[in-house]
Amino acid sequence: MDHVIELRELTKTYGTRRGLTDLSLDVRQGEVFGYLGPNGAGKSTTIRLLLDLIRPTSGRASVLGLRPREDGVELRRRVGYLAGDFVCDGRQNVRSYLRFLAALRGGVPQARIDDLAERLGLDQATSIRKLSKGNRQKVGLVQAFMHQPELLVLDEPSSGLDPLVQQTFLDMVAEARDEGRTVFMSSHIMSEVEAVADRVGIIRDGRLAALDTVSNLRTGAVRDIEVTFASPVPPEAFAALPGADRLHLDQDGTTLTGQISGSPDALVKALARHTVTGLRATEPALEELFHSYYEGAENAPRAQTAPAA
Repeated sequence: MDHVIELRELTKTYGTRRGLTDLSLDVRQGEVFGYLGPNGAGKSTTIRLLLDLIRPTSGRASVLGLRPREDGVELRRRVGYLAGDFVCDGRQNVRSYLRFLAALRGGVPQARIDDLAERLGLDQATSIRKLSKGNRQKVGLVQAFMHQPELLVLDEPSSGLDPLVQQTFLDMVAEARDEGRTVFMSSHIMSEVEAVADRVGIIRDGRLAALDTVSNLRTGAVRDIEVTFASPVPPEAFAALPGADRLHLDQDGTTLTGQISGSPDALVKALARHTVTGLRATEPALEELFHSYYEGAENAPRAQTAPAA
């Protein structure tokens, strides 16, 4: 199975409100797919449609080769799911609660549960009712990972976790990928997606705004540059470059500043004709790329928006 998730023109409306509009994308087997967007963009709606927790208005979805509506029981058996609003309640302690969830899964070795709890710093003797937000999230992560599912669907998984536990969580995601499992992870935290995602989808107002690898998204992004020269450079030296109107030499002709977009190849070749004493070019962060789509930046990079082959 090349594609674990296949969505085609998936649409969900809530009366007059928009949830998703014509969403089409594929998620490949063995990859970590980062699904980015602020609250209300459509991330949780997409995930609930994948698991048949809600039904689409139109379009179709296939997950692990199954149809969420017709094959819901079989599908959920093979998926590890952490909801964005994960809730755990009860009088029992964490250990008993996780044993109960493991039994619903058909049984999970206690050693597996203990290992995950220890890695996340989760005290299984604590009463469920006394758990903090962060510790409830740890319970959610353990129950999602413990049966080693083929597909992990994680909605805002690091919410409430401290930085050290966030790193442990990212290690767990990377290990799942190394074992050939697939992770679909929604988030608005750019750094965690950038650290582990093979590809990224950016959703805006219920529509897919971009779909590509992080490196390819950066290829078309805007970079700030500053170059210094050993001797003055004539003003026309960079006039033929694409986007030359955004490059400026100072009065002495020894410092070039401005912005470039896309490949820097033409600029590098132009610089090679002169003696360069200093060069600074910013590497755009995923967070900057993300915000460019939401702020309607003039120079927002164009990325692939059709499903990847």
